[in-house]
Amino acid sequence: MIKAVIFDMFETLVTLFTGRTYFSEHIAADLNQPIEAFRKCWHETEKDRTLGKYSMEEGLSITLKNLGAYSPENVQLVCRKRREALGDTFNNIPPESLWLLQTLREKGLKTGLITNTFSDERDMILESPLYPLFDAAMISYEQGISKPDPEIYRRAMQALSVTPQECLYVGDGGSHELEGARDLGMQAIQCTWFRDLAYEPHIPCPLFEDFPHAATRLDIIKYIDS
Repeated sequence: MIKAVIFDMFETLVTLFTGRTYFSEHIAADLNQPIEAFRKCWHETEKDRTLGKYSMEEGLSITLKNLGAYSPENVQLVCRKRREALGDTFNNIPPESLWLLQTLREKGLKTGLITNTFSDERDMILESPLYPLFDAAMISYEQGISKPDPEIYRRAMQALSVTPQECLYVGDGGSHELEGARDLGMQAIQCTWFRDLAYEPHIPCPLFEDFPHAATRLDIIKYIDS
């Protein structure tokens, strides 16, 4: 029996592909850097930014110093534009996402969050109307671990006082999150409702045929009730 539903955040409850987008190619263009060279240096700091070892400003400073493009003004420019793009994301939370969390809680189910995030994304999550709707939130930047590390799932389950068999995990499938949930004994669903908005090279994963799919938020409710 499902007693808790744990969600991913990006491309599950909110999407980065709304309003202003600001990905690595946009940063490289703003800084007049070759795209592939910038991406390589930027991605070298990604794990540490995700685990809370570097803030966005610190990770960006390291990247730009390695590229010979560092200045306080460049760091401020990129961080400001990232915040603006994230603002568009969190100012356009789909009503269906809020409805889904509220409906699950009305049904007596607990709700959780497990998300791999950087410092600026963490800040937006904490300030969003979604955050109070979680009974437990495991944010990688705060936890020092990230999906698909089994420990971050275990921490969520412990906070929710549930077993893996009592959990449903819902995510778009990036970061091997669905496999991580399933390997621990959770049921896992790949949500696809934002999929048409994404574009290369930022599509996080293919469609996985070995997981059930949810095209709408109502599909999650139907899955639980079935």
